[in-house]
Amino acid sequence: MTKFARISTILLGTAALTACGGGGTTGGAREQIRAVGSSTVYPFSTAVAEAFTKANAGFKSPIIESTGTGAGMKLFCAGVGVKFPDMENASRRIKKSEYEDCAKNGVKDIVEVQVGLDGIAFAEGNGGPGLALTPLDIYKALAEKPFGKPNTSKTWKDVNPALPALPISVYGPPKTSGTRDALAELILEKGCDTDPAMKALKDSDKDQHKAICTSIRTDGAYVEQGENDNLIVQKLAANPNVIGIFGFSFLEENMDKLKGIAISGVVPTYAAISDFSYPGARPLYVYIKAAHLKSIRGLKEFAMEFASAWGPDGYLKKKGMVISPEDVRAKNAEIVKSMTLLDPASLK
Repeated sequence: MTKFARISTILLGTAALTACGGGGTTGGAREQIRAVGSSTVYPFSTAVAEAFTKANAGFKSPIIESTGTGAGMKLFCAGVGVKFPDMENASRRIKKSEYEDCAKNGVKDIVEVQVGLDGIAFAEGNGGPGLALTPLDIYKALAEKPFGKPNTSKTWKDVNPALPALPISVYGPPKTSGTRDALAELILEKGCDTDPAMKALKDSDKDQHKAICTSIRTDGAYVEQGENDNLIVQKLAANPNVIGIFGFSFLEENMDKLKGIAISGVVPTYAAISDFSYPGARPLYVYIKAAHLKSIRGLKEFAMEFASAWGPDGYLKKKGMVISPEDVRAKNAEIVKSMTLLDPASLK
């Protein structure tokens, strides 16, 4: 089992959280931090939890759950009180619609912290054909209705005559995953919008554009693999003709078994993600429920542990996180220190 192997919930050296209290402002007492969300952020959050526990003997070990960003947002936004999570790990930014759901349920004060960078890595086994793709290739291969027409492509050669006649077989994240959302926004939409008619549709009918550009086929060419990215790694290693999609840290951790696939001529590497030359580069976030700062012991200190770990000499880099630029780190360190609230006007 690799160091990123996971179960849906990890209890770092403690027994499971006992259900306590109910709704209201605090709903009772809880002395154990609970974070939910992204499978990509999960290994970084667990590393921070381990360091936090070692440095703060008086606090219980945080509970970190790998639920996927979307599913985690629903749990995080469901309410205020001990029944609800204190933090959300996210491999994409919170959506305006999610913030509005939070507000409806009384979660009105949220702190947003960018903790680092990652990339949506496309990879194949070391014995793979050495594919090189573009966002257009990927869109035409995976879209349910590329440019509004049913997807009849069976092989990569059907998508692009320059590609090999290998069956399109892709293992990737489920709908609840932030990696899936980023795949749609950073890759599929970019491929779709190479067509002028699709780009124009975005202005005239945003919903129709989203449906055509981001809906993924369900005929077996794309197989959802849940929130355990290590399963994808294992399948790629066993089948060289299969492609996998997951966070860059999983590729970096398994370079003895896998190799990255170039997108638009750029291979997913630490440097290419760092300078955003790789098309799938993206920021990673944690969200903190401000209403829980006083009632949940250690919550601010836990958030501050991220800030002490995300620098070029910090342990998160050793875990595979791509470090944010210095100005971004400085800005977010101040957000953590002051617990500055997110301005919802910046969301979309």
